[in-house]
Amino acid sequence: MTIEIVLLAMVAAFLGLRLYSVLGKRTGHEQEHMPRSIDPRAKDNLPDDAKPHVPDIAPAAKSAAPAMVYETAAESGMRDILNADRNFDVARFVEGSKAAYGMVLEAFWKGDREELKALCDDDVYESFVSAIESREKSGEVLENRLVRIEETKIVDASYDRPMARITVRFDADIAAVVKDKDGTLIGGSLTDAVETHDVWTFMRDISSADPNWILDETDEA
Repeated sequence: MTIEIVLLAMVAAFLGLRLYSVLGKRTGHEQEHMPRSIDPRAKDNLPDDAKPHVPDIAPAAKSAAPAMVYETAAESGMRDILNADRNFDVARFVEGSKAAYGMVLEAFWKGDREELKALCDDDVYESFVSAIESREKSGEVLENRLVRIEETKIVDASYDRPMARITVRFDADIAAVVKDKDGTLIGGSLTDAVETHDVWTFMRDISSADPNWILDETDEA
């Protein structure tokens, strides 16, 4: 994806546990699409489990898998992952991936390199940082907001021992605003939502004691 769009050890560990808690087991978009009007009566149309903050997830009970949670192309890979990790919960992974999506976007928009470092692999992290540095050099500030995630679906999955990879498509609405260093509006609007379609791949070493999934690749649908 062309992006236009650790701390102390204890803090780094905390960030890792956040992603662990939302993925699986146990987790700028300045795109030119047709805008969608945001209902001004709604303070926040984003579901709780899709916000940048990780929702509470009960550790004991597994979720019932939602209908059509993954496409046919992902079936074989998902079976391989489930056979390799009997504790993996597909439905909770999907719900957690939405929270991770919001966390990463929020960190990118704010220029929070430390949180991005905890959530992404090196290549994705460097891409985000490059975009942040370019934005900072030009004096631009993003005031984006993830309004809602319309649909989340697993579109591909693979297990190449010991690495599991799951690719998720996010269809979302984002309110995008760009300002200069003095706070003057350059473009965008918080009253209209931009329709976005992102395809992100998360990966995890199943054989590792580290339970964390990290963002391995980003693209646009």
